[in-house]
Formats: sequence, C-alpha cells, structure tokens
Amino acid sequence: MSSSRSDNNLNAVYSLLVKFILNIPQFQKYKVHDFTEFVYGRDYVFEPIENYKKGYMTAQCRGIRRGDWIILRDDRYSYRYQVEEIDYYTEPPDMWIALLSLKQDYCSS
Repeated sequence: MSSSRSDNNLNAVYSLLVKFILNIPQFQKYKVHDFTEFVYGRDYVFEPIENYKKGYMTAQCRGIRRGDWIILRDDRYSYRYQVEEIDYYTEPPDMWIALLSLKQDYCSS
C-alpha cells in the first residue's frame, strides 16, 4: 500500500512539474527592447495616458510584437512597459504605433 501512495505522490509531483515547465515558454517568448539610449522626439515619441500607467509610443524599428517589453527612461528612472496593441504603418514598413501598459518602474541613480 505504501508503494501506491508513493506512486500517487510521484504522479502529483510530475504533474506539477510539467505544468510549471509548460508555462515557462509563455513568459520567455516575449522580447525586451531597450530604448533607454534612444533620444525622445528623434528616435521615438511617447504620449502618456492614465498618469503614465499607459501610453502610445511611435517609433521606427522592426521586430516589436504584442506582448514584448519596452524599457523607456527619463532623467532619473527607467520604466518597463508591455506592448498591449501594435500597428505597423504601410509606409515606411518598419514604423509602428503601440499602446503600452506600465508593468514596472526602476529607480536609477
């Protein structure tokens, strides 16, 4: 009977491990795009809404997708936004506008 309990425990642990591993790729499939070295007004424009909790960003570069992370910086802090929606322009094809949602802010020195 202890063998049956042991098998049940192993099955439960295995099941939890499989669920955990299957959820990891969902987090890792999104890229991080660091715009902290880019110049506001020249390389990108960010229009805040909802007291900077969200905002519309326009920039020109390829590879930004829904769910990706964008790091922006002001004079003192860096902010991590997630792309909620994104639309690419037809001309030029690498220009886009995206709705961003603030997920985390960092204190920088």
